[in-house]
Amino acid sequence: MSLRLSFVAIAALTIAIGSLASDRILAAAAPAKSAAHPPWVQLITIDGSINPATASYIEDSLASANAGGASALVIELDTPGGLLTSAEKIVKDILAAPVPVIVYVAPSGASAASAGTFITEAANVAAMAPGTTIGAAHPIEEGGEDIKGVMGQKIENFTATFARTIAEQRGRNQDWIEQAVRRSVAIGEREALAKNVVDIVAPDLRSLLTQATGRKVQVAGHTVTLALADATVRRVRMTPGQQLLNTLADPNIVYLLLMAGLIGLYFEFAHPGVIFPGVAGAICLLLALASFQVLPVNLTGLLLIFLGVGLLISEAFVTSYGILGLGGVAAFVIGSLFLIDTSKTNLVVDRDIIYGAAAALTLIILGIGYIVARERRRRSTTGAEGLVGEVGEVREAIAPGAPGKVFVHGEIWRAVSTDALSPGARARVKSIDGLELQVQKLP
Repeated sequence: MSLRLSFVAIAALTIAIGSLASDRILAAAAPAKSAAHPPWVQLITIDGSINPATASYIEDSLASANAGGASALVIELDTPGGLLTSAEKIVKDILAAPVPVIVYVAPSGASAASAGTFITEAANVAAMAPGTTIGAAHPIEEGGEDIKGVMGQKIENFTATFARTIAEQRGRNQDWIEQAVRRSVAIGEREALAKNVVDIVAPDLRSLLTQATGRKVQVAGHTVTLALADATVRRVRMTPGQQLLNTLADPNIVYLLLMAGLIGLYFEFAHPGVIFPGVAGAICLLLALASFQVLPVNLTGLLLIFLGVGLLISEAFVTSYGILGLGGVAAFVIGSLFLIDTSKTNLVVDRDIIYGAAAALTLIILGIGYIVARERRRRSTTGAEGLVGEVGEVREAIAPGAPGKVFVHGEIWRAVSTDALSPGARARVKSIDGLELQVQKLP
């Protein structure tokens, strides 16, 4: 019996020692593992409109952050708004993101307007820097007015419901975001924090990561506790293709490219053989047309622009006493105002750019047209046609029915005349028949 007890005691002691040693090994291994894989966050910056390039940028960043084992993706946001379709895609990606997403409206003076409001509210952690604003997400139509009628009501109701759904899923103020859609309400960071529109107000990124540490967020159906206080930050920028697409998504740049393309092609057609204006104009026009695949372009507005340019060109060649020119300017300006379909985005072409482009385009087209018309009306100064009307000197006597020689245009020509002309006399060229001139004596 005592021997059995001894074996049991020895076994228990062995297990206890093994367990203690195992705990110490695991405790020693944990810091080593932590040191081998320190926490880090991926930072991207969106400073401009929300468009397909922005959506692609965020989608790629979520994938790379997940593949690299990032503790979170931080989106530093400053946007006036953009395309609702792109905002919907971004919201969808953020809500289904495999890593925690933090949207930080920064730096001071930045805003998350219109589509930016939805993106901010979709984040696991929504933060703002001091001196920033959020809101003003009401859909509008061309020209900046409210969308009237049943269509306007449908778009407003859809957008409001879309916004409430985002806020409900993230546990934020649903009533406020609905007012941001229906009444274009906008607020600063302090009021946003007090109304549960955002979670954190932080002066800089490090303060944001410190305040976010310890928060529990839902990521892909699981609860994750953020530990970001000591995380390193890795910035990821747009690819060259995304940067180009992001640039072309600016309505002002697209509009200027369109104007440059039209002027370049018109100059090439008016002065064939110059080449450079035609090549540059074609490139600008193709870039503008490529941008139309990104921006919601109103076809009526685009056709009005082309009509206006056509009327301005016609004014240079048709005597209309200014009617074609005035109609062209009116069609051009109206088409420019209606070019972007603002029922799908709050981005519009700046009015000053439109008026300036209309004035410049009118002056350029009418000026080039005037020069071309003047040159076409001018009498030819070269070739056979250039000899008619010129005055030459008789070098060999000319008698009626007896040809002589005339020096004109630096050349000696065979000449005939109904007048008798002696050498040294001056004679004017009336016509040319092959290589023989018909001349007459000067009075």
